[in-house]
Amino acid sequence: MTNAATQGDLIEDSGQLRAVGDWTLAHYQRLRQLTADKTLDTQQLDLSGIGALDTSGAKVLGTLVGPEQLVDIDHWGSALPQPRRELLRTVGEAMNNMAGPAPAETQRVLHWLDGIGEHVIQLYQQQVLLLSFIGQVLAGFASTIWRPSRWRLTSVVAQLQQTGLNALPIVALLTFMVGAVVAFLGATVLADFGATIYTVDLVAFAFLREFGVLLAAIMLAGRTASAFTAQIGSMKANEELDALSSIGLPPMELLVLPRVLAMTIALPILTFVGMLCGLMGGALVCLVALDISLLQFTTILTNNIGVNNYIVGIAKAPIFAFVVAVIGCLEGFKVSGSAQSVGEHTTSSVVQSIFMVILLDALAALFLMEMGW
Repeated sequence: MTNAATQGDLIEDSGQLRAVGDWTLAHYQRLRQLTADKTLDTQQLDLSGIGALDTSGAKVLGTLVGPEQLVDIDHWGSALPQPRRELLRTVGEAMNNMAGPAPAETQRVLHWLDGIGEHVIQLYQQQVLLLSFIGQVLAGFASTIWRPSRWRLTSVVAQLQQTGLNALPIVALLTFMVGAVVAFLGATVLADFGATIYTVDLVAFAFLREFGVLLAAIMLAGRTASAFTAQIGSMKANEELDALSSIGLPPMELLVLPRVLAMTIALPILTFVGMLCGLMGGALVCLVALDISLLQFTTILTNNIGVNNYIVGIAKAPIFAFVVAVIGCLEGFKVSGSAQSVGEHTTSSVVQSIFMVILLDALAALFLMEMGW
């Protein structure tokens, strides 16, 4: 055998390339240069002339014809001895499994997409669970409304005090200050057009349609929904819910329905108070900064602002209250039993409640705008 054949070579023979010589580690660099930029089909390559063969030579052949073809060596290289076919097949399988790690940028993108997918799945599961819980609450109301003996009036009154009466000062103060801020901003912008008188319309529209109910609902979402979650979650952690069920007292009827009913009653009242306080804050700014008297303020209010704006705002309150109360109670039932879980679900109830309130308000605004209401 010549020196070239000993080193390993590719010889063209009748339109076909024939591998000859030793395809081993000792000749690896020469074989790499020889096969560089070449890609052959198995019908174009004859391996019967190969002398010695090791994994390095098999890897070069895999690069030449592709790892998949090495794995399939029994179909096109049956002339080779069985040990060499086993070697080529093993190297081909190893090359198929050697797909290196994705680049760092690709890994970051995949990790980001994976995180988005997990959050989407969690959001879907959360919404399905929320709809299921809403169905249970409505079924609970339907089963108890015709049975006065099962009404928990004491619990409803206690929750009304906590949800409505105790929240009244903070809601009134918040809406009063926001009303003053809206009036200041409106006056600043409208002064450039000589239309500061329309500050009254701006404050009235904002609080009757949006801010009154929205601020009250957000305040209850942060103040009361978290309280519902913490109360029910603590009972869940202390196994008090299991104790109630064991003595025949359904937690839904005892804990959830009074809270939902109390918030549904309280939020419209707080919304009405928020509307009044917001208008009072705007009226004070108009009186002090714009020289618009209270009589003029009320005259413009009654002449330019229709009662439909008040109805739109107050009609949203029971819907927002129901959603906030249901989310607060649901997160309480999802507590797993530790103090950390109570904190996590309390935070989750506040975030979900505020998000749902703003989402529903935005959808309602779009719908009412399209309907011309």
